[in-house]
Amino acid sequence: QECKTMKDSYNHKLSTALEASKGYEAKDFHWLENVWLGFKSPVQLGRIKTTGVEMPILKELGTAMCKIPEGFNVHRKIKKIYDTRLKAIETGEGIDWGTAEALAFATLLREGNHVRLSGQDVERGTFAHRHAVVHDQKTGERYCPLSHVNEDQEEGAFKVCNSALSEFGVLGFELGYSLVNPNSLIMWEAQFGDFANGAQVIFDQFLSSGEAKWLRQSGLVVLLPHGYDGGGAEHSSARLERFLQMCDEDPFQLPEGALNPDTSDFFEGVHLGTNLQRCNWQVVNCSTPANYFHLLRRQVHREFRKPLIVMSPKNLLKHPKCKDSLDNFDDDAENDRLAQIRFKRVIMDASVTDRAPVPAPEAHVDKVLFCSGQMYYKADAKRQEVGLQDKIHMVRIEQISPFPYDLVLRELRRYPNAKVVWLQEEPKN
Repeated sequence: QECKTMKDSYNHKLSTALEASKGYEAKDFHWLENVWLGFKSPVQLGRIKTTGVEMPILKELGTAMCKIPEGFNVHRKIKKIYDTRLKAIETGEGIDWGTAEALAFATLLREGNHVRLSGQDVERGTFAHRHAVVHDQKTGERYCPLSHVNEDQEEGAFKVCNSALSEFGVLGFELGYSLVNPNSLIMWEAQFGDFANGAQVIFDQFLSSGEAKWLRQSGLVVLLPHGYDGGGAEHSSARLERFLQMCDEDPFQLPEGALNPDTSDFFEGVHLGTNLQRCNWQVVNCSTPANYFHLLRRQVHREFRKPLIVMSPKNLLKHPKCKDSLDNFDDDAENDRLAQIRFKRVIMDASVTDRAPVPAPEAHVDKVLFCSGQMYYKADAKRQEVGLQDKIHMVRIEQISPFPYDLVLRELRRYPNAKVVWLQEEPKN
C-alpha cells in the first residue's frame, strides 16, 4: 500500500506538470533571477563597456603578477620568462600572448570579478606559455602570482586547476559553474583543440542551444588550440567548421544598418542593435595579444552573457611578430589607436587608417586577402619578402561569428579595383 501511495503521488505530480506545460509560454525574463538580475535578454539592447584599463593600473598589476617571493627557488627557465614579462611591462613594449592573458585576469580581479580556468595542463599551459603556477625546485611548494596581485585579495578569487582527462565531465561542470556565477570569467581550455570531441554532447545539447531551449545564458569561454603546425593528423585542427555549423546566424540576412550605416551610429557601435545578443554563441580566431586581452574582458564587461569559442593559437604564443605595446591595452580616449581599446572584430591592413563606414578608396591595390588567426603572419611574411605590401592588402577577420558584415563591407568599399580572396590554412570543406 505504501509503495502504491508513493507511485500515485508521483504520477499526480507528473500529470499536474504536464497539464501546466500545455499553456506555458516562455518569457525572456524568466531566467532573470537572483544573481542574474540586471542582465539583458536577447530582445533588450545590452551595452558593451570600454575594456581598456588605465595605464598606471596596468603597470601596477603587471609588476605584481611577475613577482616571485624572495627565497622561492623557481626554475631558471621560468624565472627568465617572468623577467621577460616584467621588462615588457616596464618598457611598455613586447607584450606577448601569455602576458596579455595574465593582464586580463589581473585587471578583472582588481575589479572584483572571480576568474576561473580549468583543463588539462592549464597551470603551465600545454605550450608552456602561461606558467600561472610555479614550483619551488627544492621544496616542491606551489605559488600562484595571480592569487596575490591585490592587497587583501580574497582567497580563491583566482582559480587555475589542472583537470583529469575527461572533457565531457569537466566542461559540463564549468558550464554549470557559469550558470550560477555570471559575474565571473569562467574558462575551459582543451589541451589540443580536437580534444573537444570528448565533450561533443555538452556542445551540442547544452552550450550551443541552452539559451534557445531553456532561456539560460552562459558566459563560458572555451579555448581550443588550433593550427596546422606540422603536428600530424592529430592535435592540429580544433574543427572550426563544426562550431560554425552550429551557429544559428542567418547567412542570407544582413543586420540592419550594415549596408547603409549611419555615420554617428557606426562609431557609437549601436548600428547593429542586438545582433550579438541574438546569436547562440561567438566564434573567434584572434591574431594579436591585445585583441585577446579585450576579448576576455568583453566577456565580463557587458550586460548580457554569451558563450565564447576561441580558436587559440599555438604558433603565435611565442611568435616574435605577435607582440603588442602596452598602450594597446589602455583606456586613453586621446590615444590615436582608439579602436584598439576595444575588441576589434576586424583588423584593417596596417597601411590604412580611415575607419569611416565609407572610407577613402585605395584604388591602387590589386588584391585584398581576408584571413583570420595565425595565417596572417605566414602570408604577411611572404608578402613582405616579395615586396608587395602596396599592391596586396590584408584584412583580418577576428570574430567569425556573428559575422562582421558591417566592417567587411567597409573594407570592400575601400578596395574598388581589388580582387577579393579568402585565405585559410584549413581544408576547403
